[in-house]
Amino acid sequence: MFIAGVDEAGRGPLAGPVVVAAVILDPLRPIAGLADSKVLTAGRRETLMPLIQAQALAWSIIVVDVEEIDRVNIFQATMRGMTRAAMALATRPTQVLIDGNKIPSDLSLPAQAIVKGDAKEACISAASILAKTHRDALMRACDLLYPQYGFAEHYGYPTPEHLSRLRTHGPCPIHRRSFAPVREALQGGLL
Repeated sequence: MFIAGVDEAGRGPLAGPVVVAAVILDPLRPIAGLADSKVLTAGRRETLMPLIQAQALAWSIIVVDVEEIDRVNIFQATMRGMTRAAMALATRPTQVLIDGNKIPSDLSLPAQAIVKGDAKEACISAASILAKTHRDALMRACDLLYPQYGFAEHYGYPTPEHLSRLRTHGPCPIHRRSFAPVREALQGGLL
């Protein structure tokens, strides 16, 4: 059986893409230290990412851009990304384990949603690490383009500092216009 784990990073931020990864681990090449990416340090995630990519049977990373998020909403964008990530695997999975409580309606593979799956299933943990590490790198790159927002510090999440900078500078091209604080900044409203 080829069991794929699927997870996302970046549903909650006000800026940047949502990133979805899928991973089929090789049972003959276990990777020590896999866990939910949120409980690992950035350094540990950075160490695990190349190990996952080298030792997994298959992996994929899908970036769903801000335009699609704004067009279809963050939930639908995430579901589409999950389907794309599972279907992009070089090895077709026999089962897909998805972190959360929803299965994408257009996923044509046997699938199971697992709440807190990133802490329970190694393949979902691996996907969580790939998604988070990739998204963090994208947001650090965005920080170079838009340094006034501090994306390398908060990665687009709605921290008080980010909200203050959004209020001061207004939205940039990677801000999600469908999210209320960004909409309010566009309309000149108070955050």
